[in-house]
Amino acid sequence: MSKEKFSFDVLKEDGLTRVGKINTHRGQVDTPTFMIVGTLGTIKSAFMEDVILAGAQIILSNTYHLMIRPGIERIKRVGGLHKFMNCKLPILTDSGGFQIMSLSKLVKINKKVGATFKSHIDGKKFILSPEKSIQIQKDLNSDIVMVLDECPKLSFDKKQIDQSLELSDNWAERSKIEFGNDPKKALFGIIQGGVYNDLRIKSLDGLKKIDFDGYAIGGLAVGETQKQMFKVLDYIIPLMPKNKPRYLMGVGLPSDILGAVKRGIDMFDCVIPTRSGRTGLAFTWDGALNLRNSKYQNDDTPIDTNMNIRNLNVYSKSYINHLINSNEILASMILTMNNIVFYQQLMKKIREAIKTNNFDAFYDKYINVI
Repeated sequence: MSKEKFSFDVLKEDGLTRVGKINTHRGQVDTPTFMIVGTLGTIKSAFMEDVILAGAQIILSNTYHLMIRPGIERIKRVGGLHKFMNCKLPILTDSGGFQIMSLSKLVKINKKVGATFKSHIDGKKFILSPEKSIQIQKDLNSDIVMVLDECPKLSFDKKQIDQSLELSDNWAERSKIEFGNDPKKALFGIIQGGVYNDLRIKSLDGLKKIDFDGYAIGGLAVGETQKQMFKVLDYIIPLMPKNKPRYLMGVGLPSDILGAVKRGIDMFDCVIPTRSGRTGLAFTWDGALNLRNSKYQNDDTPIDTNMNIRNLNVYSKSYINHLINSNEILASMILTMNNIVFYQQLMKKIREAIKTNNFDAFYDKYINVI
């Protein structure tokens, strides 16, 4: 049953891993959870009804992309993103900070003004301040809103990262003021600091003083090694509030998820399952399969005999290989759905393993397989 007020409860702990429940007025989200990414207000190659059927309880969309197209006014006119894209699930919206740094042209950062940039689509000029980002996310009617931060590219220039951190801290405070008080919605802060533990602590301490409904770890999955990422998590997670959701942004591969859950992360998002589906890669319990490979031309077995959602288990690898090599849209649809289901099954099995104190065994069984 959904609750009118946003809240988070830790229900079970097994070492550092934990099972929890996020309560929103649109429904509950069991954690650890993986948010399927619907950047432009759509899960590419999938119907929303099928995403829900697969077990998804929350999805992610993006401020940057939606403000560029179709434009916020068009979405606001119909009452928000849920109505616009026919989504009954809670929606978390990223603030746009990462996309400004990774996609935009001629980006200029000003502490007072915000980020001035040109669209990667048509070169149109935009200005996105902390206040504007929050206003847009409110117009989208997001359930979980992210502060605007500066997400620098992978760098080991500590001075540069520290300067960026101070900017993000200022923007986080302004985001909180603009967000105001809305018990139905949540505002998450974003911890930055690169691979430097002292900077991560500095960032977290600043965010805790402001006080957010949840805390995300940003600035990872930007080119560092998995070992470097886990080293950051090992240090910062024990210092994060225990009674608030912990969100690792932009991650990831199944092994990333297993390792991060082991360290206490509650929420994930990544384009990998859907993007991989569009490029011929299927995730399975026996590892990822590249169905573009010619070795599948005469393989008449399905990807997974137990995958009965949308009758995915009736399509042979041979047939899917043919669809891929013929550039047929159905290939993307089959593989995207397979991957969405796999990721939701992975999270469900992780939660079950934690509940029964068997996560370590589950981790050992699959960490080098999937």
